[in-house]
Amino acid sequence: MLRYQEDNELHLDFHGTTNTTLNYIAENYGVEALKEILRKTGRDVYKSIHEKLVKGDASELLEHLNWFYFREKGKYQLTVEENRIVLEVFECPAIRHLRKLGLEPSPHVCLQTSEVNAGMCENSPWRSEVQVLGEGHCIQTFTKDAGK
Repeated sequence: MLRYQEDNELHLDFHGTTNTTLNYIAENYGVEALKEILRKTGRDVYKSIHEKLVKGDASELLEHLNWFYFREKGKYQLTVEENRIVLEVFECPAIRHLRKLGLEPSPHVCLQTSEVNAGMCENSPWRSEVQVLGEGHCIQTFTKDAGK
């Protein structure tokens, strides 16, 4: 069972807190410090995903991506190939909720995604890339080095 598959009441307001925190860290400690924190989050908070990716196994990453975008009613498409996973997010649930709260999304909100993904993939045969196509629209690609 997916470690991160909470099924209790969903409180989307954590997106507002995260948004404010991203801005605070970047403004007070710099973007490099923010990147370091986000990568550490990918490695340590999502430890079991990271550990499986190090072994070449993306099964828990797939469960995680699908569960959270589904749970938050995100508009997305998940495509899985042998050595490649592509998650196209058409409407980011976090940005949608920030707008609903009347908050301006942090300029670091997409950096959060790219750095957490990179942290989960660190020291593994998997690499991640985030291509931002517009507000709330991105393509997250995870590619496995077939030789590893």
